[in-house]
Amino acid sequence: MTSMGALRRLRVLLGEKKAGHSGTLDPGATGVLPVCLGQATRLAEYYTRQPKSYRAEATFGLTTDTQDAEGTVLRRTAPDLRPEAVQEALFSFLGKIKQLPPMYSAVHHNGQRLYDLARRGVVAERAERETEILAIRWLDWTPAQYPRAVFTVTCSSGTYIRTLCHDLGERLGCGAHMSALCRTQAGPFQLEQSVSLAEIAARLAAGDRSFILPPGWGLPLPVLELPPERAAAFRHGLLSALARIGGAAAQPGLCAVYQAGTFLGIGRVEAEVLRPVKVLSAGAGADAGGGTMVQGG
Repeated sequence: MTSMGALRRLRVLLGEKKAGHSGTLDPGATGVLPVCLGQATRLAEYYTRQPKSYRAEATFGLTTDTQDAEGTVLRRTAPDLRPEAVQEALFSFLGKIKQLPPMYSAVHHNGQRLYDLARRGVVAERAERETEILAIRWLDWTPAQYPRAVFTVTCSSGTYIRTLCHDLGERLGCGAHMSALCRTQAGPFQLEQSVSLAEIAARLAAGDRSFILPPGWGLPLPVLELPPERAAAFRHGLLSALARIGGAAAQPGLCAVYQAGTFLGIGRVEAEVLRPVKVLSAGAGADAGGGTMVQGG
């Protein structure tokens, strides 16, 4: 199932017109897919920017056109690898690195998706992008004609794990592709807390919607609480002086704005005032949208 397929199914189950995810999972991948519903779709960009963690398997000696197991094998090389050498090469990717977006990706090029061009046999010129590998943990090594390594990666948003596997194979001189991938965490959303589409359907049939988290849950922003008299002003897009809302010590930048525990939206503190950035309408409770974690991909 694609990420968009999961969204379509979720919209049908919940009767929601609007739903958006905070980071695509490839069809061959599994794991955490955070979904924002209703008004909370306007918050998806803030979740997307957060680091993500994966459990990945790389198979060495086989290079594919998609850099994963879904593609066509382009090159076969009989690798002569020691796991210690693979570990050393893998850990050399820690820190800030450059990646060339794969042709089979959703990146835009002159108004078209790269994967649409790739399916027509077109190879577009792409620019490298900087990303960051925050942590790597080695898990397992399977010796075989085409040996496999399993490891976990925590990385910045926009990192392609299949490209990491491909580049690791190139560095080792034998080629490689990503043969399995599970996203174990996306920002505050963890695999252990996730619910499958089948479980969602069963819980809805029982009248249970508690798996829907309230809007603003897990946003990586400082919280600013408004008094009642300034909440209406915020909802109408009006500025509020920090001195009038008891937020004089607030740090400049984006913040999550609340009033009596109700999430109002995103604001920006600048020049001693609070400026509304994204406002949710009155009455946006848990069922109006939040991060719903769906296990699938």
